[in-house]
Amino acid sequence: MPGGTTVDVGKGGVGVNVKPGSAKPRGTTVGVGKGGVGVNVKPGYGKPGGTTVGVGKGGVDVNVKPGSGKPSGTTVGVGKGGVGVNVKPGYGKPGGKPRGKPVHVNVSPFLYNYAATETQLHDDPSAALFFLEKDLHAGKKMNVHFMATPGAGEKFLPRSEADAIPFSSEKAPEILSRFSVAPDSAEAAEMKQTLRECEATAAKGEKKSCATSLESMVDFATSSLGTSHVRAASTVVGKEGSPEQEYTMAGVRRAAGADQLVACHAEPYAYAVFACHLTQATRAYTVSMVGKDGTAVEAVAVCHADTAGWNPRHVAFQVLKVKPGGAPVCHFLPQDHVVWTRSG
Repeated sequence: MPGGTTVDVGKGGVGVNVKPGSAKPRGTTVGVGKGGVGVNVKPGYGKPGGTTVGVGKGGVDVNVKPGSGKPSGTTVGVGKGGVGVNVKPGYGKPGGKPRGKPVHVNVSPFLYNYAATETQLHDDPSAALFFLEKDLHAGKKMNVHFMATPGAGEKFLPRSEADAIPFSSEKAPEILSRFSVAPDSAEAAEMKQTLRECEATAAKGEKKSCATSLESMVDFATSSLGTSHVRAASTVVGKEGSPEQEYTMAGVRRAAGADQLVACHAEPYAYAVFACHLTQATRAYTVSMVGKDGTAVEAVAVCHADTAGWNPRHVAFQVLKVKPGGAPVCHFLPQDHVVWTRSG
């Protein structure tokens, strides 16, 4: 009997097939980070679940069953020792408490047809994630702040529930009301920005989609890469809450099967939403780094050899002082973002 989708996850990751003919669907969990472990939901035990993904160093396992029935809960556990905690539909909906910061939202630096804002150039730590490919070598030092995406939803909704919820700027008032988010709050501003970014046209040579469930993220990755055998990787930081500091590159390794990749970037929203895109002429690397305070990082870096279709005022060009179509531009992935590559 043929297997389903196989995902090899992270360093030492192991892929396990799920048989399409199995009677009951399995659950969906993502553990992202050091020691991330995927745990199957046994068919016939309690409510059915969906796909299990353990992402990161020592990550084990992804079981994807295409076309399975409705999962009861899909999870992302992000960070060191990431182990998913199931999300039950209708349980624990986020509220709209302002987070005590100005209602000003920068555009995502990972959307290449956007120009940078002045605030982003001067105050956004994500600007420091960009560098030139020529600087990708052992001994190179750079200041970086590895952190999760502020305001990003911690948990995926089950696909059946996510697909039933409106996801458009036109429906923003209804969405905010559904999740009890105050219209004038910082969270509301971030959610509206995420909707605008998801609706924006793709850059030249790019294919993009916003995933509102783990299943839709896996579907986009596998369809874009043209194979059901894919590998997920994410940046792993050895110590939580590490500050911006100088890191020294100890080693650089080109990721296998990374001639073409799908990057999925966590977006600020009431639940987990990832802006995923397939870009051409890209290369992925794993970079071992050590911070000044001794923090060890296994960072995922993505390098873009063709930037001709990017906005000329994109943050990368302004920070690095290069032009579209010039030197390859690279960036580290924040902790809660994922890169998908072919695993065979």
